[in-house]
Amino acid sequence: MQPILRMVLRWVRRPLQPAVLLWRRNIQLRVVATTLLMSMGVVLLLGIVVIGQVRNGLLEGKLSVATSQAQGGFANAEDRAESEGRAQASGRQAAPEDWHRLLVESLNSGSGSGQGVFQVIALPSDEGPGGLGGEPDNDATPVTAPIGIGVGSIGSVEPDTVSPELQARVDDGDGMFQEYTRIRYKGGESVPGIVIGQRLQDVNGNPYQLYYLFPFTEEEKTLSLVKGTLATAGVFVVVLLGAIAWLVVRQVVTPVRMAAGIAERLAAGRLQERMKVTGEDDIARLGESFNKMAQNLQGKIQQLEELSRMQRRFVSDVSHELRTPLTTVRMAADVIHESRADFDPVTGRSAELLLGQLDRFESLLSDLLEISRFDAGAAALEAEPIDVREVVRRVVDGAEPLAERKGSRIVVRGAEQPVIVEADSRRVERVLRNLVVNAVEHGEGRDVVVRLGVAHGAVAVAVRDYGVGLKPGEATRVFNRFWRADPARARTTGGTGLGLSIAVEDARLHGGWLQAWGEPGGGSQFRLTLPRTSGEPLRGSPIPLEPEDSRAQQALRREAAAADTGLLASVPAQGRGPVTVPSAGAAHPTADPTALPGTGRRVTEWEKQ
Repeated sequence: MQPILRMVLRWVRRPLQPAVLLWRRNIQLRVVATTLLMSMGVVLLLGIVVIGQVRNGLLEGKLSVATSQAQGGFANAEDRAESEGRAQASGRQAAPEDWHRLLVESLNSGSGSGQGVFQVIALPSDEGPGGLGGEPDNDATPVTAPIGIGVGSIGSVEPDTVSPELQARVDDGDGMFQEYTRIRYKGGESVPGIVIGQRLQDVNGNPYQLYYLFPFTEEEKTLSLVKGTLATAGVFVVVLLGAIAWLVVRQVVTPVRMAAGIAERLAAGRLQERMKVTGEDDIARLGESFNKMAQNLQGKIQQLEELSRMQRRFVSDVSHELRTPLTTVRMAADVIHESRADFDPVTGRSAELLLGQLDRFESLLSDLLEISRFDAGAAALEAEPIDVREVVRRVVDGAEPLAERKGSRIVVRGAEQPVIVEADSRRVERVLRNLVVNAVEHGEGRDVVVRLGVAHGAVAVAVRDYGVGLKPGEATRVFNRFWRADPARARTTGGTGLGLSIAVEDARLHGGWLQAWGEPGGGSQFRLTLPRTSGEPLRGSPIPLEPEDSRAQQALRREAAAADTGLLASVPAQGRGPVTVPSAGAAHPTADPTALPGTGRRVTEWEKQ
């Protein structure tokens, strides 16, 4: 399930990625969006409060008017029943239905417009005929007047508008009772309203229920008007607040963006860039401070550049000036060295030491001159098609005497086919000589393996030793000038400490990489990768930086072998076949050159940026 969930999340996240990226990078968008959301919340809360207050006010006003009108109507109905009862005391009793209808029509005739709109209906009481504690008369027809007197032709009110609960309350008590309900008309229309009822006695002394129905039509119109006004005002307020936030944030963000752009240009080397300062506010003070910082930074950088130029020129001039006295001293030392047999042993040994140190001094002087040319950008590449095998052969032949003294053996692999590359033969030979000599010197008398590889437009030469190796972090520092892994370790070959620094500069000049790998006690491997065609970019190296016989790769192979063994153990004997354990150290030629196969670690690329 987890892979499926991850796939679904990636599928959902992919179309949202541009929006998320814009949200993270644009502070103006975040501030405006936050302002709009907060403004909408405030307007919504204010609208709810205002509408609630208006609704409560309308209900209270309607209830007050309705109660007053209903009291007057109930009093009128009682007075009319008493007066007509006295007038008819000597005659026959009037039909209740006729009297109720006339009463309702009379009361409805007083319905006006606005808050005075109402309808009146009369319903039989349970204590009347058919009632009085017995079964109610379900066939009793409520007496209603045609609705619309004073309000237009709308239709009659449905009798079931008055709920049974309200009718029971009116029958059980004295006085007025009210209920909020929906007034339903025979035409199918219904509107919210309030019903106020009271039990009365008719002209014959029989009880009945009289109800005043007050619709909230005008109140609903007023509330709708208030809602529409608040909604329109709220939209305008939110838009206005958003525009204000956008303008305010723009005044702050624009100088910040300008400062960011100028900072990027300063980082790119355009030290003369400055911010435009207007006004005297905080933003203007920020701009002035930024410009002062840029000015001081420019001065410091120019000072450092001038100092660096002076140092490079000093090194170059001193190196050139030392050549003449060095040549004279070399001639004198050669004469003394040739006559050392005529001297006493101490003087003869001194002559030998003098010649050896002059050799080292001459090498150091040559390296300093080469470094000064790299620093000045005057190093030139003389690329031509060469066979790397020939270069490796010359380097190995030159290092054989040192390897014999150390008890080491130099093994070359991958030299069966021609390895052609467009490169400067002198510089490539210098790089490989440095790597091979260092490997022999630090190899602790073990074999040194030189491997060649060609694939996908790249040529690689890896030099592997099995000596003291490199500690964590030293693979990136080994190319620093005059850096030594063990300061107490003597240089038996008279190195200057600039060999690897010059080698990495030679690799960069070719557009290639010079990288190092090592583990304590497990030896090290240096890999030179060059493009086969001069000027082409490198996409990978045909030789993995971490060798296949490293401890990590051996552990991976053991784990793979154990897994394959367990898999074979679960298969029946008759179904088993030959099994090939894959090499854990193999790497695709086009793989990332900084990735160490089989591990999660990465190393520093020494390619030229």
